[in-house]
Amino acid sequence: MAGQIPDLIAEARTGTGKGAARQARRDGFVPGVVYGGDADPLSIQIPFNVLFKKLKDGRFLSTLFNLKVEGQEDVRVICRGVQRDVVKDLPTHIDLLRLRRTSKISLFIHVDFENEEEAPGIKKGGVLTVVRPEVELNVTAGDIPERLVVDLTGKDIGDTITISQIDLPAGAKPTIDRDFVIANLSAPSSLRSSDSDDGEAEAEVEATAEAAAEE
Repeated sequence: MAGQIPDLIAEARTGTGKGAARQARRDGFVPGVVYGGDADPLSIQIPFNVLFKKLKDGRFLSTLFNLKVEGQEDVRVICRGVQRDVVKDLPTHIDLLRLRRTSKISLFIHVDFENEEEAPGIKKGGVLTVVRPEVELNVTAGDIPERLVVDLTGKDIGDTITISQIDLPAGAKPTIDRDFVIANLSAPSSLRSSDSDDGEAEAEVEATAEAAAEE
């Protein structure tokens, strides 16, 4: 059930303390520490450009990574803090937490839509409006779904798809405690416009009739 977990490649960092951290920054790295998971803390450093790009991509604090450090076993980690320069707002230190397979974490999972050709509403020209392309779930680290799937078979214009209609992996739970909307199928804009025009025409006829009756 687990999806592809992105790699985060780092180097073991020799030395500790502020002096070693400053040297790492001068060399183009962001120093950091990996802790937890019943193992000793590990000092690491990540190339600044690599970390900066991942931070710009978004969701960094809620993404599970496969940490690769030469000479160490790969381990699943999640970021638990990024310190930044108060003036430049650039990363200066990173804290990563090791996770067991049974650890519970909250992650954003992508939503895919399947069988559009089996949806009567789409065949009629209806428009699928995706309200939430991702859903934040509280999941077990060892059972992270690669994606959530919405089956559009039989969906017609006016139908709404909510989180309760999606099969979630065992133990997974949305972080929002209500049955929220994922997507809906609406009428094509041309049909909505036509309906609106018809409504206006009917209103004009009714107004004319009422005026004639009053005379």
